[in-house]
Amino acid sequence: MVKLLASARRVVGEVHDEVREALKEQHTPKQVAYSFALGVFITALPTLGTGVLAFFVIAYLFESISKVSLFASVIVLNPVVKWGVYGTSFWVGSSILGPVDGRVADISLSAAPDVVARLLVGNLLLAVVFTAVAYVGAYRLTVEYRRRRGDVGILERTYERLASRPEE
Repeated sequence: MVKLLASARRVVGEVHDEVREALKEQHTPKQVAYSFALGVFITALPTLGTGVLAFFVIAYLFESISKVSLFASVIVLNPVVKWGVYGTSFWVGSSILGPVDGRVADISLSAAPDVVARLLVGNLLLAVVFTAVAYVGAYRLTVEYRRRRGDVGILERTYERLASRPEE
């Protein structure tokens, strides 16, 4: 039990460090939020590990992508959480497309296309919802963090100083 708590503390510490690095970057809050949301979208899809490869390609091709934010999304939708996402995806897909024919014990490989279709439909819908939530959350977190550090609002303060100067 003590090992488990120590391991959990270590993981929380790593997540905390990664989030701080993402917030400190020289990207705009919109770029940080977009990068994180894109990472969440890719990670939420059933890419079977190829999502990380896509991250490297995206990070290489696009200068405006916040690499730390993109890769931090893996922490949110890690392999343990993904199983819950897959179960929920199948449930959502079944709610939209209807249940797979037959009892659970009778379902064979012939039902695989129906199962996959429900999984993909549900997964795509969940990925869109997760992406929207991730964007809003990452944007607000970045703006608030930088505001507290004094990095956001510099233009507004400069404008106020210039506007308050007596005319010459």
